[in-house]
Amino acid sequence: MATRSALINVMARAAEKAGRALVRDFGEVEQLQVSRKGPSDFVSNADMKAEKTLRDELQKARPDFGFLLEEAGASKGRDETTRWIVDPLDGTTNFLHGLPHWAISIALEKNGEIVAGVVYEPVHDEMFWAEKGGGTFLNHKRLRVSERRRLEDSVVATGIPFKGRPGHKKFLAEAEAIMTEVAGIRRFGAASLDLAYVAAGRYDGYWERGLSPWDTAAGVLLVTEAGGFVGEIGGGRDPVHGGTILATNTHLNMPLAKLLRSVERKQAAPAPAPEAPKAG
Repeated sequence: MATRSALINVMARAAEKAGRALVRDFGEVEQLQVSRKGPSDFVSNADMKAEKTLRDELQKARPDFGFLLEEAGASKGRDETTRWIVDPLDGTTNFLHGLPHWAISIALEKNGEIVAGVVYEPVHDEMFWAEKGGGTFLNHKRLRVSERRRLEDSVVATGIPFKGRPGHKKFLAEAEAIMTEVAGIRRFGAASLDLAYVAAGRYDGYWERGLSPWDTAAGVLLVTEAGGFVGEIGGGRDPVHGGTILATNTHLNMPLAKLLRSVERKQAAPAPAPEAPKAG
């Protein structure tokens, strides 16, 4: 049985406290769906309350650390080298619709490097956690990425750009390129859990664009500490801050990256010049 460090205990306890309140709020969503006002304001309030709980708990335990919060933004601590990166409710749309697939994500960044991460899924009480150099765990069970070597045997996850955001055309081209090669594609709507599921071997790969650090910071560490590979879609090595992500087991990184880059090349290629009219 894995023994959690004092640091992971701090993160886990904060996530569990915020998670208990979110689960209570989640129980109200079904009733709110039929109200005239609708549940959007309620969910926004639940999100803000969870963020305040997480900030209070983490600050109480480590008062010198700064924060990067989804709702409140960045704030420096006395220790300017270290900050928490927090998403209090990843999967808000799922929460809003009563779908039990959402999570709390907490990462600790020191000198620009993620050194600890927790992704907590409260509905099923699944606590994914990792520290740099210490492996990845689900509750007290050690996790490893999958060993599948062939795309045709693999299930991969992705995220679709939200309404009003650019990238739908590129996403459709990427999905078409990949869906013809793999056993299946899943879109569950919570990036932190997509990464946790890659770490657990539930998915064999995951790609998405248009992400923020609080979406990915904890999950990136979960995957790498479980023996997987994480990078940017275009080949960069900063998926936390780069805005795109490709996470896989060690066997599927190159074939998935090749498919995604082939789409980029096709979309970047100039359109063929129109044929000159033939002489009459």
